[in-house]
Amino acid sequence: MKKRSNAPFFWLLFGAGGMLSALLGSALVIITGLATPLDVGLHRDFMSYPRMLAFSQNILGKGFVFVVIALFAWHAAHRIFHSLHDVGIPHGTPSKLVCYGSAFVMTLVAAFSLLRIGF
Repeated sequence: MKKRSNAPFFWLLFGAGGMLSALLGSALVIITGLATPLDVGLHRDFMSYPRMLAFSQNILGKGFVFVVIALFAWHAAHRIFHSLHDVGIPHGTPSKLVCYGSAFVMTLVAAFSLLRIGF
């Protein structure tokens, strides 16, 4: 009898995170790292604390922030896990626990933090 694999679950999260990072990652970097701080095309208060707090307290904004953080974390964890072989670290249980465990912890921290700031 063939043993069941949990790989499809991680490949699903990897694929979703990869697609999201390809579509939104560079835009988020440009907006948060270049356009807003340098006042190029966006108002300086575009990402002010009150606006970002209001965005993250809205249910849609909260969902967007959670999905971006969680899927980026799972994508990075899966990519790092499969890159470990290139540097000579075997694909064992400890490396799975470290990689996927860190993504799981980041997901929990994001969820807890977003729930803590309220609605």
